[in-house]
Amino acid sequence: MDVVSDAISAVRIGQPSSNRLRVGGTWCTRFAPYEGAGFHVVLAGGCWLLPDEGGEPVTLGAGDVVLLPHGAGHVLADGPSDTARAVPFEEMRRPEGAPGGREVELLCGKYRLDRSRVHPLLAELPQVVHLPNRVGSHPELRAAVDLLARELDERRPGSCLALPSLLDLLLIYMVRAWTTEADTATGAWPAVLGDPVTTAALRALHSDPAAPWTNDRLAAEAGVSRATLARRFTALVGRPPMAYLTWWRLTRTAALLRDTDAPLASVARTAGYSSPYALSHAFSREFGVTPGRYRATVRR
Repeated sequence: MDVVSDAISAVRIGQPSSNRLRVGGTWCTRFAPYEGAGFHVVLAGGCWLLPDEGGEPVTLGAGDVVLLPHGAGHVLADGPSDTARAVPFEEMRRPEGAPGGREVELLCGKYRLDRSRVHPLLAELPQVVHLPNRVGSHPELRAAVDLLARELDERRPGSCLALPSLLDLLLIYMVRAWTTEADTATGAWPAVLGDPVTTAALRALHSDPAAPWTNDRLAAEAGVSRATLARRFTALVGRPPMAYLTWWRLTRTAALLRDTDAPLASVARTAGYSSPYALSHAFSREFGVTPGRYRATVRR
């Protein structure tokens, strides 16, 4: 695994949901704040996205993709108009738009996320990630959008499996696109993933978090001295390598407790702890509850 894949898989729960919206004329619809992440794909036409809480309006065109990673409330409209007239999205779901004006077709959806242990890479994403449809930009994202549009148009056999898989792929490509386009003024993690030493260390830790890692062994994996690794990793990631490893092991433990029925002994081995007791001690110190109580709470 790599850090982007792990960051997403640690918080993803359930399957994404989506709805197709075709509307024309004068329109304005509101999306309430959501505990997961929202997204929109403009399949045809264009519109405006108006974030709540004074965010800057965003103009969206055909082929544009927008991710709202923190589930912020917002409005989609035919223009930068008064949001007080916005109709709840549930009332906008109809197959054909109103007559007159330019017709707009969108795919609007949500990802369910467990925000109790969000990876810092996802935590620092801005409220709105706008990925315009530029020729030659992020070809894999463009391909996913094209596949989604085709799947929606034709509804061929297997669509019930294909659509959720394509939506999951879309999330990965949106986050990946942000990490390559954002600069260090936007957040720390584009710099983290652009640093070969820190990236090598993170790849090693995420590939085998249960391994008996030490600073010396991790430095050798990254091809630098222990001091160099400690300095660069801590400056970019915000915590020393072994502290990050402990945090990640416990985050992974929480996901395993939430998503699987694996016994605690198996979870401990997978997370890199020598015994259920050692895991329980570390987990209780971090979460304030035992692994068993945590599992019972999140799986009610």
